[in-house]
Amino acid sequence: MKNIIILGSGIAGCTAAVYTARADLRPLIISGPEDGGQLMLTTKVENFPGFPEGVQGPELVEKCKKQAEQFGARFKIDIAMDFNKIGGGFELTLMSGEKVQTKTLIAVTGASARWLGIPSEEKYKGRGVTTCATCDGAFFKDKEVIVIGGGDSAMEEATFLTRFANKVTIIHRRDTLRASKIMQEKAKNNPKIRFIWNSVIEEILGDGKFVRGVKLKDVNTNKVSEFKCDGVFLAIGHVPNTKIFKDKLEMNEQGYLKTDKFMHTNIPGVFAAGDVQDIRFKQAITAAGSGCMAAMEAEKYLAEYE
Repeated sequence: MKNIIILGSGIAGCTAAVYTARADLRPLIISGPEDGGQLMLTTKVENFPGFPEGVQGPELVEKCKKQAEQFGARFKIDIAMDFNKIGGGFELTLMSGEKVQTKTLIAVTGASARWLGIPSEEKYKGRGVTTCATCDGAFFKDKEVIVIGGGDSAMEEATFLTRFANKVTIIHRRDTLRASKIMQEKAKNNPKIRFIWNSVIEEILGDGKFVRGVKLKDVNTNKVSEFKCDGVFLAIGHVPNTKIFKDKLEMNEQGYLKTDKFMHTNIPGVFAAGDVQDIRFKQAITAAGSGCMAAMEAEKYLAEYE
């Protein structure tokens, strides 16, 4: 039986791995479906302390992984499909069929991009509809694209896309943005970016192969109009990856894991950190901080366990 398993390999998981590995607990980190977490989809991170010139998201994660491995952490690419409490600890069933047991668990499974949930979206996924500008932006060189959303992620996606696209239009269902002031200003001051307010996507239009436009509905007048574009980038929030913990760990209405201020869940020996339990901040630095807290609490729990 392992001392500790860390479920997730984003910045929260990697930080927890560094701390538990340095404590000689030989943690096993299981990557999950999105190895490296949301930072793998981020370009330049400018607000993580210690990097005055900024750092690429994937580079930050990779450095943290190497740091953890240096102290004895082991990373495993697999996906946990089931979680159960057993005598003396917990058992995870992995997609590979392997079962692993542990005395403690840190859940840092993060959150995945939210989709619109309309049939035409599914039809054109990967053919003009995407949730990752850094992954797919280069495919839209000299084309016109739209970004759906009003938060920091939407502003970041739109700003990044101006490197490639001729024109970027941000579609937002309200008349004000949720994004931070600095991100709003960056987008509004970019000559390639324009805004369409109080509007939602009714349908994604295409020629059967690729996106050619969208149907927009004005939420105030209910008027529907067509808007020509070559790509649709979704930045409308995230869904916490907590499916395997349903009916086992306490969650809020949105499915985020509930923890106390020390990262304890409702089950002793199970801790949670990062975006899977953070309903407010969702920053790399807060994810790292909560990963550190969860690791230190797990170490204390194991000392009492022994």
